[in-house]
Amino acid sequence: MKPLACLLLLTVSSFADPFIVAHRGASGEAPENTLPAFKLAWQQRADAIEGDFHLTRDGRIVCFHDSNTKKLTGRNLTLRKSTFAELQALDAGSWKDEKFSGTRMPSLEEVLATVPPEKKIYIEIKSGPEIVPPLLKVVTASGLADGQIVIISFDEKVVKSVKEKRPDWTVNWLYGFDKRTRNAPDKELPRLLGILKTIKADGLGSSTHPDLRKKHLDTLSKAGFQHHVWTVNDPAIARRFLEMGSRSITTDFPGRLRRTLEK
Repeated sequence: MKPLACLLLLTVSSFADPFIVAHRGASGEAPENTLPAFKLAWQQRADAIEGDFHLTRDGRIVCFHDSNTKKLTGRNLTLRKSTFAELQALDAGSWKDEKFSGTRMPSLEEVLATVPPEKKIYIEIKSGPEIVPPLLKVVTASGLADGQIVIISFDEKVVKSVKEKRPDWTVNWLYGFDKRTRNAPDKELPRLLGILKTIKADGLGSSTHPDLRKKHLDTLSKAGFQHHVWTVNDPAIARRFLEMGSRSITTDFPGRLRRTLEK
């Protein structure tokens, strides 16, 4: 096959099968971080789901984004100071639509149980390193393969702790670029690379930035780090990051984005 034909084939293949991660499940159409959102994401052919996880007062791990519950439930409970039973008594679905009334916050065990064979889960850890021992226990008991688990966190200590204990898992550090800062990737990448090396992360999960370019992702790749991007609902932006070399696209609308990218 001629070189040009090979290049075209690779380009077509990459867009025919982009790796789509459902942000808090299919959160554009169902209440985020709930079983309906995760199940809908699987129905929409997501390659992976992403959820946020906190440690409760009684040592359980619950799926919810904020550190308190007021915004989505109307009750102001702090997750780390509440028991799992107290949190499950709250309605985490009505805010999205009345048809989701009575939807509860799921446990990590419940979310893991939805993951089909060969699919992945991106577990974003919102607590500190104290969550790591119970997290390892729950994930191990789930029966999911090591290759199905991706741990992500903004907390450098969490990333380092998980990677030390489970070097066979993919563990990525998260970083949000300030879009108001011009040339932010140029200025910040050397520091980010130093942190990634120190904590022994497998990759960087970042927000988008208008000045983030292929050269930055190439620099990460040459240093041995993957790049993943969040949260992308615009197909044009998703295509740009796929062309630059991002390994996955995290989106609120997994079904819609996949359909558009595959056209």
